[in-house]
Amino acid sequence: MADLVEDFNAYRAKMNDKLLSDNNKIVKRIFNLDTNAFQEGALPKRTKELLGLGNSLVLRCDDCVRYHLESCLDLGISKEEIVEALSISLLIGGTIVIPHLRKAYEYWEALEVKKG
Repeated sequence: MADLVEDFNAYRAKMNDKLLSDNNKIVKRIFNLDTNAFQEGALPKRTKELLGLGNSLVLRCDDCVRYHLESCLDLGISKEEIVEALSISLLIGGTIVIPHLRKAYEYWEALEVKKG
């Protein structure tokens, strides 16, 4: 199960390097904006990550959900907080979100296994 986490991170890093190596100004600015948006501000970083997670689930972006789940784990956000945030997203997004909710649970479990 930890391979799920390692495979995702390896692929993401490889492809991000390829995207950024083309030196496209728009791509670089979007990456920079994304990085800066999740820094501490009026909202704490953990709140921003939970918002990112919830929005990603509603938008049905599995890669984004995985990224935000890892960030949440790194920030010490508990499984209970994750589940509550995901449940709100399910409420907002409706039943079409359920397949992505399954994947989110699977990835969170893989993160917990990897963490030990």
